[in-house]
Amino acid sequence: MAGNRPVPAADWNGRRHRVNPVPGQEAPDPRDRPARLTVGVVGAGRVGPALAASLQLAGHRPVAVSGVSDASVRRAAALLPDVPLVTPAEVLERADLVLLTVPDDALPGLVEGLAETGAVRPGQLVVHSSGRYGTQVLDPATRAGALPLALHPAMTFTGSSVDVQRLAGCSFGVTAPEELRLAAQALVIEMGGEPEWIAEESRPLYHAALALGANHLVTLVAQSMELLRTAGVEAPDRMLGPLLGAALDNALRSGDAALTGPVARGDAGTVAAHVAELRAHAPGAVAGYLAMARTTADRALAHGLLKPELAEDLLDVLADGDRLGGAPGGDGGGAR
Repeated sequence: MAGNRPVPAADWNGRRHRVNPVPGQEAPDPRDRPARLTVGVVGAGRVGPALAASLQLAGHRPVAVSGVSDASVRRAAALLPDVPLVTPAEVLERADLVLLTVPDDALPGLVEGLAETGAVRPGQLVVHSSGRYGTQVLDPATRAGALPLALHPAMTFTGSSVDVQRLAGCSFGVTAPEELRLAAQALVIEMGGEPEWIAEESRPLYHAALALGANHLVTLVAQSMELLRTAGVEAPDRMLGPLLGAALDNALRSGDAALTGPVARGDAGTVAAHVAELRAHAPGAVAGYLAMARTTADRALAHGLLKPELAEDLLDVLADGDRLGGAPGGDGGGAR
């Protein structure tokens, strides 16, 4: 896009730029290609600089970034060296493609503010990376003539250069108007990702599913490592690595059929011992254990892995755990 001109469909052919070179030939240097879009980042958190750096590898040119905290400034300097740090309004003034990479709750107010101040230009691509929202949150910018896209990378970010590498093969939850689907697809592919189309009304459920699987996993793993250290294991990460890797692989391949362990087997005595030990050594972990055990029992029963005659004693143990203060709200229903 040049100036205020909208992006013609012919500019977005969806071809990958990170292709393997022909044997005996070197891969072309992206810097040898003229940049097709100037890119700006509003919100130099963990996501924005990584996305801009990935677009830079595809031949686009980051020209401005905004950030407030010291950590944001450091991330921008590390991933986007020599790109000036400016105000959000200046980012929009300089960029053809603007990445709004701020926390979900801050996004609506940011969009409204930018639109009200006249910072948005007609024909400008305005892209947010929120999993929760589709393109409706960008309506104030759209009314000002912007081209709205929602591109959410289904990836956890560290704020370092490793994030750019992890985008290769990463799925993106994409929501876009029909006339901009080709542009959305091209941008995702250029960042090394794979577009997965998500309907506007399905964005909150889509995001909840990712949070359930990824964010809560971090909590569970961290808790498990703490408990192993308490039990005297010197290298809990080394112990858990192969086990969790196999469990994740099995779950992705087989779903509920991969369930193993005392809950799926109906070993009520073992579960009771777990609850007692957790109550003694890590009372803060009891509620989470009981909640996950009930959910596991529900799914194991539904898929025929947990025998009904063994489930009764197991569920009694979980209910007793609640009555002893393991989790708020009574017995929580469970798989009865």
